[in-house]
Amino acid sequence: MSANTFWGPDFEELQSQDPQIAQILLDELNRQRTGLQLIASENLTSPAVLAAFGSVLSNKYAEGYPGKRYYGGCEVVDQAENLAIDRAKKLFGADHANVQPHSGASANLAAYAAFTKPGDKVLALSLAQGGHLTHGSPVNFSGQWFEPIHYTVKKDTEYIDYDEVRSLAIEHRPKMIIAGATAYPRLVDFAVFRQIADEVGAILMVDAAHFIGLVAGKAIPSPVPHADVVCFTTHKVLRGPRGGMILCKEEHAKAIDKAVFPKMQGGPLMNAVAAKAVVLKECDTAPYQDYAKQVIKNAQALAAALNDQGLRPVSGGTDTHLILLDLQGIGVDGKEAEKRCDAAQITLNKNSIPYDPQPPMISSGIRVGTPSITTQGMKEDAMVEVAALIAGAVKATDPSTSIEIGKKVNQLVAKYPAYKRA
Repeated sequence: MSANTFWGPDFEELQSQDPQIAQILLDELNRQRTGLQLIASENLTSPAVLAAFGSVLSNKYAEGYPGKRYYGGCEVVDQAENLAIDRAKKLFGADHANVQPHSGASANLAAYAAFTKPGDKVLALSLAQGGHLTHGSPVNFSGQWFEPIHYTVKKDTEYIDYDEVRSLAIEHRPKMIIAGATAYPRLVDFAVFRQIADEVGAILMVDAAHFIGLVAGKAIPSPVPHADVVCFTTHKVLRGPRGGMILCKEEHAKAIDKAVFPKMQGGPLMNAVAAKAVVLKECDTAPYQDYAKQVIKNAQALAAALNDQGLRPVSGGTDTHLILLDLQGIGVDGKEAEKRCDAAQITLNKNSIPYDPQPPMISSGIRVGTPSITTQGMKEDAMVEVAALIAGAVKATDPSTSIEIGKKVNQLVAKYPAYKRA
């Protein structure tokens, strides 16, 4: 592969200065091009996003906010941040946007810092039921600095138990209620969460990291009208650079901005801020809206096809971009399934399922997402083949079978290339 196949002539300097890192970049590009990328929290950014992310804006220190920096020479980067803010507010219909968080976890931490104090009660979905580390895990700041109260999903339907959410809120009177998850395939009823939060005087924080791209594409309802604050990452379905963002009501703008800087972070990554601005512009287009809707169509088609292969979709299917699969019926645990799929060049992750009898590092399930393969151009008709490849890999006990499945994976993705070769 030539040096400028993807990165351009500047890549030649990297090859000269650091051939080991240059080769790693080429190897990773090849991995993304030749395998099935099915991690629900990953996507393939546009070359325009990558160009901004790898730009000279990385050189500029810009502590503070536009017009109120602690360093001189910020008149140019101020323009980038103002563009990102304005585009975020327009795209999501938000009163206020902070585009500086380095990650989704950083955004969530800022929300805690803005609205709570150590020791306060916070109500969120249990990690074992699809929640996130920052929703009260004992190994995370959220579980060590705060008192987490966890709601669950119903055993029969595997949908959020809103009656339990309300009863726990009334019993414990949490300072903040968190709606959102990392492994919940269904839509969240934000209006019900708003009612519960109002009933007990709690702040409603929506962790929209996984599904905000679907909101941006007008493919699912928005949490913005209901939530006090919405935190999310920019690198999942949204298809932007790795980073975070916060939207909030105007009354909370000062508290959120102070929580991000100077309370939680120092200087923002201005290259990332510019790349966020690029993707927000991309999202405000008809092609992106078509993409977001196709992500869901593909996920639903893939869920149905996987069910036909004996891999049970938790809750019976999906309304979003991700599918959580229960493997107990075929006698394979999540750790082994992930390993077998890796051998067949299928990238996905083991994942706990609701009421999982296995520990998290083993698990009884896997999580599959359609953002990346939809970016590559796959549609519903390809999902039957993708499902067969996944099922074949999960059930494969012979390494030679995995190799043969890997060849079929190569053939499929060659029809839908990631970052087309020059």
